[in-house]
Amino acid sequence: MNDELAANLEALHPDAFGWAVHCCGGDRSRAEDVLQNAYLKVVQGAASKDGTGAFKTWWFGVIRFTAQEEFRRLRYRESLAARLLHRFLPGGADEADPLPSPSRQIELNEHAEHLRSLLTQLPERQASVLHLVFYQDLSLAEAAGVLGLSLGSVRQHYDRGKTRLRSLLQTSPAPLTYE
Repeated sequence: MNDELAANLEALHPDAFGWAVHCCGGDRSRAEDVLQNAYLKVVQGAASKDGTGAFKTWWFGVIRFTAQEEFRRLRYRESLAARLLHRFLPGGADEADPLPSPSRQIELNEHAEHLRSLLTQLPERQASVLHLVFYQDLSLAEAAGVLGLSLGSVRQHYDRGKTRLRSLLQTSPAPLTYE
């Protein structure tokens, strides 16, 4: 990171934090995480200014986009079991009840363990892609970067892995039960 960029970011930090708090609906703790992730994007080169427009406008856009990403991830974050069950089997997850009862949580944990064991039966790349997407909450593009594969290849492994996992779930010797 060059000195001019660092100076601009430092000068705008108080305003940037205020903007992050606003973008996070007043949640200061979440705003700290969003701002830290926005700084990481800049340092890692994932967000770079193209030379047009004001620096502050660009920087606040990066913060807004990062907050939207974080909100999207928080909104859809639930246990691996609930997400997989919802995708692969009818009636697997109840979206109307985001906080399951203790007995339902135990059941979900058992299902998650069963799913982890089924993932080991997939080919390595399919299992890796599904792990990165479901356990690590990465996008397919991010998973492609981690694995050093093309996005098309990762999509293919993802689709084949989901199909194979669905088949394994439906023919599993320990079938999953639902209320």
